[in-house]
Amino acid sequence: MPEVSPTKWHLAHTSWFFETFVVKVWMQRYRSEVPQYAYLFNSYYNAAGDMHRRDLRGLISRPTVAETYRFRESIDECVIKLLEQADDALLAEIEPVLILGIHHEQQHQELLVTDIKHVFSQNPLYPVFQPSSAEPETGKVAAQRFVDFEEATILIGHDGDGFSYDNEGPRHRALVPSFSLSNRLITNGEYLAFIEAGGYTRPEFWLSLGWTTVNESASGGWQAPLYWVLRDGAWWNFTLSGFRRMNESEPVTHVSYFEADAYANWVGARLPTEFEWERAASGVPIEGNFVDAQYFHPTPAATRNGESALLQMYGDVWQWTRSAYLPYPGYRAVPGALGEYNGKFMCNQMVLRGASCATSRSHIRPTYRNFFQPEKRWQFTGIRLARDPA
Repeated sequence: MPEVSPTKWHLAHTSWFFETFVVKVWMQRYRSEVPQYAYLFNSYYNAAGDMHRRDLRGLISRPTVAETYRFRESIDECVIKLLEQADDALLAEIEPVLILGIHHEQQHQELLVTDIKHVFSQNPLYPVFQPSSAEPETGKVAAQRFVDFEEATILIGHDGDGFSYDNEGPRHRALVPSFSLSNRLITNGEYLAFIEAGGYTRPEFWLSLGWTTVNESASGGWQAPLYWVLRDGAWWNFTLSGFRRMNESEPVTHVSYFEADAYANWVGARLPTEFEWERAASGVPIEGNFVDAQYFHPTPAATRNGESALLQMYGDVWQWTRSAYLPYPGYRAVPGALGEYNGKFMCNQMVLRGASCATSRSHIRPTYRNFFQPEKRWQFTGIRLARDPA
């Protein structure tokens, strides 16, 4: 799959990021030991130079893993030396780019998990990335109910206190009409009911482009979420802990925006807007099933969160919203190649909120805007429903 990169490439690319945007900028005497790395490990920064084709990254047999680690170690040494020798004024220049690089690396740590899962899933031996430390819970899931929110004009976006990506601002006012938000994520069992009702064969629930995507996929048509397999009349799914019987209590994951939207239509609901989601998440503790727990899979709503009104707002799965990924009012991309980090993707993508079981806890915040094209499924993406007032 073109979106999946080899593990070695992620390590090399994050090293290239620090080399390109920190070391080469502020260490005037620095010369790259292997200049061709700039071509191999650039991802999409056109202003930074030419790049290797994304869908051919799996063919990069050199540098070796050991050579890639040596490249990383050399960049680390340069960054440390630069910081040790810099005065306060220079440190003030370097700091925001260095912090951006650290958060960029956290994003690639998440991609490592999801990319490894996809690669392993292609092997009929279904390799185990890490055995589960506990048996999957199959207990009763918290009952689904809708939490009401009155119309309000609220501030949307990051307030500037601490790090944020440029696409989280500028902070601005937005009118959010009355809405209701489901207290938890949609489960495998609930999504299975959609499948058994012929959801993938009924065009009335699907967007036109979604219906085309479902029926023209390379695998001969979608019939279920990614990694689901029908075996002897029962659904199984591939996890990073191996191939196992599908647990109906767990949140459904690896669904596209098109599937999430079709499911919402089928049950007479809709997906929330990103503004509705941000309003509902305001004041909700950033707690949940993150990659820090090393479970690497969504867990049922009944396993935690106590009696909170809204469960699973963070962690488990990224939640599709019905909001197109567009700039906020007054947004301007930063100049240069770093301006390509987020701004260049503000077209043909949908916003997701909330983080997943592959996201670092320290990486997320209520204003965080993730985004993917509506047909993508390899990330841990799921469904939370919303409704308009009756």
